[in-house]
Amino acid sequence: MATTQGVERDKDIKQQFAQLYNEVHKVIIGNEDVIEDIVIALFAGGHILLESVPGMGKTVLTNTISNVLECEFKSLQGTPDLTAKDITGEMRYDENTKQYTLRKGAVFTNILLMDEINRAPPKTQSALLEAMEEKHTSIGGKTYDLPAPFIVIATQNPLEQEGVYPLPEAQQDRFMFKSVLKYLSTEEEVMIMKSNAGKHELGSVFNPAEIQIIQREIEDTVFMSDSILDYVVRIIDETRQRRELATGASPRASIAFMKGSKARAFIEGRDHVKPQDIRKLAFPILRHRVILYPEYSDTGTTTDDVISKVLQKVQAPMM
Repeated sequence: MATTQGVERDKDIKQQFAQLYNEVHKVIIGNEDVIEDIVIALFAGGHILLESVPGMGKTVLTNTISNVLECEFKSLQGTPDLTAKDITGEMRYDENTKQYTLRKGAVFTNILLMDEINRAPPKTQSALLEAMEEKHTSIGGKTYDLPAPFIVIATQNPLEQEGVYPLPEAQQDRFMFKSVLKYLSTEEEVMIMKSNAGKHELGSVFNPAEIQIIQREIEDTVFMSDSILDYVVRIIDETRQRRELATGASPRASIAFMKGSKARAFIEGRDHVKPQDIRKLAFPILRHRVILYPEYSDTGTTTDDVISKVLQKVQAPMM
């Protein structure tokens, strides 16, 4: 397990994060990009929207990462009867003590998996999104800070249309990333059948206190040059000019690029952001922030297709 001194760059932070990924891959096979997105979002202080069909192991993935990071993990199933109180908590009157006591909701944890968020009613969604934004919640007239670190991993099913309350674009924008869990290759499927995932003993790499130290170090020590900042702005501006897009990226995308790319650079053992960080994160940062015109989506064009064109057009700085 890492110590607070061990998070210093001269102790080879890149090697520690490689160990983190190795521990996760004792249980999880494939989907390296999604695992990386979750780790980056956590250390960048963001949240992640995860799109996948059922049965892709989202709970196992999230729980495994929680164990390796010694973080508390809770999960909720989005259902029509899920209430805001289930999310945030409530004050309950105790007949024995004649006093009100706090019953904490699911947000009082480090890592919260909100499965099928688009099946929860809009009021419930709003309660979760408010807690995500503020990192605290108000119950009975008092404000309670959420544990640190705190990350929400919300999932939605791309196939089902009935009985859902789609997240409005403004609410999707609250998520730093949108990642897509894809079907595994045939080789990876065989590896899963041969594996003994439940028998692996996981080692811890960081704990919540160390994660907070790293978050501060990322913010304070990783440098973004003016040329990189300009590159980000030009990418975002290009999404607003594309004929395929009814809506381009919002200003929150700029913040997501800044925080996410700095975290990725740190994880790679660097004290500065490179164009490759921006290009790699462009897809999870932008795909839920841009909206295709129907005539393009109807012909099979995807937001990822348009993001690829944006990256091809906008020239990266020479570094």
